[in-house]
Amino acid sequence: MAQAELNAANEDLAQIRESVRALCAKFPGEYWRALDRERAYPTEFVAALTQAGFLAALIPEEYGGSGLSMTAAAAIMEEIQVSGCNGAACHAQMYTMGTLLRHGSAAQKARWLPPIASGELRLQAFGVTEPTSGSDTLNLRTTAVREGDHYIINGQKIWTSRAEHSDLLLLLARTTPREAVTRRSDGLSVFLVDMRLAQGTGISINPIRTMMNHATTELFFDDLRVPAENLIGEEGQGFRYILSGMNAERILIAAECIGDAKWFIAKATGYAKERTVFGRPIGQNQGVQFPIARAYAQMRAAELMVGAAAARYAAGRECGAEANMAKLLAADASWAAADMCLQTHGGFGFAEEFDVERKFRETRLYQTAPISTNLILSYLAEHVLGLPRSY
Repeated sequence: MAQAELNAANEDLAQIRESVRALCAKFPGEYWRALDRERAYPTEFVAALTQAGFLAALIPEEYGGSGLSMTAAAAIMEEIQVSGCNGAACHAQMYTMGTLLRHGSAAQKARWLPPIASGELRLQAFGVTEPTSGSDTLNLRTTAVREGDHYIINGQKIWTSRAEHSDLLLLLARTTPREAVTRRSDGLSVFLVDMRLAQGTGISINPIRTMMNHATTELFFDDLRVPAENLIGEEGQGFRYILSGMNAERILIAAECIGDAKWFIAKATGYAKERTVFGRPIGQNQGVQFPIARAYAQMRAAELMVGAAAARYAAGRECGAEANMAKLLAADASWAAADMCLQTHGGFGFAEEFDVERKFRETRLYQTAPISTNLILSYLAEHVLGLPRSY
């Protein structure tokens, strides 16, 4: 990229970040604390992001979207977290785009993308994980059987977040029995399910209360009829299709973790300057300042990896290793910063009004989801380092 183009791109990113910060300033800690107490969905916040066009960042302009790069999308999610807000309420609308954009038909994109971009429809739910298979996606049991011009779906999903607040669901189901496929990754298919038509007729949704306000659920499918035209791509190739979406998911969530780490570091730094004990600010003590400095260095290193992964994805290059490393390093950085921030605040860190305990609970999730750190390490060991497969 020429220097002039690079300068223009950086200027655009700066403007995007500034716009996101301005929007998020309208949703201060009081707003999030009230929602957290009731485990309520941030409807007003999501509506504001939608109206501003941020949730349509990755949708091409021809479909009414912003047509931005993954780098810009990552900047949006990072700034949401830096501002003390919670992008988990809406990040799926970005990362599910990869599957539909890259593998959906022209007719599917023309039908679904414009109303998603405008906010008329929400695509916030991603149905993959099941109670019996967990992270072993290739062992899922939800089935989709073709009958005429419909597929009949039966089974169960768990940890399907935002299902109660989404009009559309991206669903992975088995269309060929596992014993009938040559490769384990074959026989799975992706469907776009219209939740507005399905609830009460083939889908039941049970909310799951968790340690943070994440609007997650379990889904039950009972002879759910999905039009065959809602099959994305070829039957049996769904696992390959969702991998690109998973890479996008990991990059965007890694960016959120960087934002969280920056929030914790800024919060701890400000408090350490102001809090006086034994006649001097606690930030004068190396026992307080060293952990803050270490968290900052760790965050900056992870930030570089997130940028590299986003750039590879935006360029259409293979980025599985980079996406996984970005998520691993950023999640570690955010969790280390969270622990440091809580320790810096002492007892006040546990007080609701400081927002530290809320953000502490929220960022802890990413040690486990959307993929655990141990599975990332297994992936890197096998696919990057060439070590024997461990599972």
